[in-house]
Amino acid sequence: MTNTTRDDESLYRLALRRALSSEDPAQLTLHFDVAVLDRYRGAAGLSIIRTDTVGRVRKQGSWSLDFGIAPDEDMVHVTWDQLMTLPESEREHFAAHACLLPASKMFLQMRLTPGSCFDDGELRQWE
Repeated sequence: MTNTTRDDESLYRLALRRALSSEDPAQLTLHFDVAVLDRYRGAAGLSIIRTDTVGRVRKQGSWSLDFGIAPDEDMVHVTWDQLMTLPESEREHFAAHACLLPASKMFLQMRLTPGSCFDDGELRQWE
């Protein structure tokens, strides 16, 4: 699991607050396995450049995508609005490499099929 610092959390919370106050999720980040970049390594007309913590994939004469690099270099993260600049086939490629951060499987299923009944235990108060 990627290690985060207090500064990382503060920046993430600031980005989230801005997205919420503007009612615009475009700056929210999505996380992907670093293997998503394999498709672009050495491919004609494509380049990947990076520093220690950020990078860019660029298709010559077409699109580019900026990304963040997680501290363990096992994931990259991209904002929603950046992904929407890509052709649909590239967005599908990224979707195939999406990383699930700690989450409730039942909640995800509920969001995919609203109105359905899901039973994963007795109702109780949060204590």
